[in-house]
Amino acid sequence: MKRPAALQELIAELQKLPGIGQKTAERLSFYLLRGTKERAQRLARAVEGLKEKIVLCSQCHGIADKDPCDICSDPNRNAAQICVVEEPHDVYVFESLGEYKGLYHVLMGVISPLDGVGPQDLTVDHLKSKVEENPAREIILATNPDMEGESTAVYIARVLKPLGAKVTRIARGLPVGGDIEYADPVTLKKSLEGRGPA
Repeated sequence: MKRPAALQELIAELQKLPGIGQKTAERLSFYLLRGTKERAQRLARAVEGLKEKIVLCSQCHGIADKDPCDICSDPNRNAAQICVVEEPHDVYVFESLGEYKGLYHVLMGVISPLDGVGPQDLTVDHLKSKVEENPAREIILATNPDMEGESTAVYIARVLKPLGAKVTRIARGLPVGGDIEYADPVTLKKSLEGRGPA
């Protein structure tokens, strides 16, 4: 028996989301079908609101409901530090720690030649302009410790260091609670390189 077109359309759209396969899309669709009309309408309004009310901050490229965002417009933030992250959600990860009090810059991705993404596709030029205006800043590179994140960090450091910026990289190494015998050689090497006083 063929499924109704509206149900098929919802399943197809849900499958386009990252990490959602056929079975999960079907379960979510049937869950929404069993629920009340009001629940489905609230979900639809929330999705619409996401596209209508969320903007990219013109200063850091983070997501917000106003421009500039609350972080960039906060006079109590340390404007001498800029933490460079890959995606807007990375800002919220750092903010949840409650430790970092500087500003952010979101790259909107990483350099990935295999995916056709080069430096010109990211917000590196805007970051470079910020540093040219105030070279005394510390730029903290907080890209992921994978191949694309590392190559992006190396590229940004190469672009910014000649401008007089202090470029640092977040520490990498063994996780708390980790076991040395299970660490891969690269992680162990980074742990040795990033060692500090005991």
